[in-house]
This record gives sequence, C-alpha cells and structure tokens, in this order.
Amino acid sequence: MKRRALLYLRSTESCYHAAMGQGEVFFEFSQVGRQMRVAAIDADTGTEVIVITPVSATKAQMQQLALGKLRKKLGERAAPVAVPGKFA
Repeated sequence: MKRRALLYLRSTESCYHAAMGQGEVFFEFSQVGRQMRVAAIDADTGTEVIVITPVSATKAQMQQLALGKLRKKLGERAAPVAVPGKFA
C-alpha cells in the first residue's frame, strides 16, 4: 500500500494576549498552504475557536478576527437559555 504524504507548510507560533477582561487568550498560528489557521484559546475556560484567514492578512487582523469569534462564543455560552416552566 502506497502512503501519500500531505504536502503543506506548517509553522506554529503561540503567543498570548490579555484582551478578554482579566484573563489571557492564547493564539496559535499554523500556515497551511496559502491560508493561515488561527486558534484562539481562552486560558480560564479552555474554550477554543478556529478561523482560517489569508496569509496576506496582518497578524493583528488575524488576532482580531479570532478574538471576535471567541468573544461571541463565550457570550453565547454565558447566557443561559430560559426554559419555559410553571412556578408552584
């Protein structure tokens, strides 16, 4: 059986950015071909989101996009869903 090798360039760089209140957000950048995979991870909750951006975008633009998606995900999770019921 012939094994096929995946051909892509992967460079991973991790850094943190204290932009979400008091907590830290870790960013991981992985280049895959002509795209950049950016993961943003909230250090307090461990919540992770991933965005795919063009390599031509600046690092700040990539971080802002990932941070916005992370904020939205944390905001949705923080708001409990009201379940209709009866009070006794």
